[in-house]
Amino acid sequence: MNPLVDNYLIEGCGRCPLGNTPQCKVHKWTKELETLRAIVLDCGLNEELKWSIPCYTWDGSNIAIVAAFVDYCALSFFKGVLLYDEQNLLTKSGESSQSVRFFRFTNVKEIIEMESILKAYIYEAIEIEKAGVKVKFEKNLEPIPEEFQNKLDEIPELKAAFEELTPGKQRGYIIYFSAPKQSKTRISRIEKYIPQILAGVGFHDHYKSKK
Repeated sequence: MNPLVDNYLIEGCGRCPLGNTPQCKVHKWTKELETLRAIVLDCGLNEELKWSIPCYTWDGSNIAIVAAFVDYCALSFFKGVLLYDEQNLLTKSGESSQSVRFFRFTNVKEIIEMESILKAYIYEAIEIEKAGVKVKFEKNLEPIPEEFQNKLDEIPELKAAFEELTPGKQRGYIIYFSAPKQSKTRISRIEKYIPQILAGVGFHDHYKSKK
């Protein structure tokens, strides 16, 4: 177990002002998150804290994350679209979702009841990664600023998360990132919004949440 994830379960992700308060959504699903954590670790994955959330890797490659949302907690697979999922148990993060698929839970009992199924999906995800299978993404037709493209190439998870966003949300970020004349300002904007993109939040959604 990674002590950084222990701290996450105690204090929350820290990505909003509710971190380390009783209102933090992590605290709403602590038991569920701990149960999912134990199941994933039992499958032999390495535990890390990336983008302020628990991330599980195999040989340096990201396989899944365990995360808390307002109405549920989730076990999410980076290449979920490649999983067999004969019974359609996985959920898409949106209509335009091309890669990520996840299980959503609202109580410990349903997690425990699905433990064998969850492990089967995790083992399959590991085998997909071992085989080197990649998701074929449809390309975004909106011109992407060079600085942002460099980040997408540098961080595969960011690329996957960005391509999970709806075309409208993608366009909102691209317009905002492209606006400054100076490269260093564009880079600063991009780095500031990486956590929001990874969380599946649109640029305009982010500002609405602050009102």
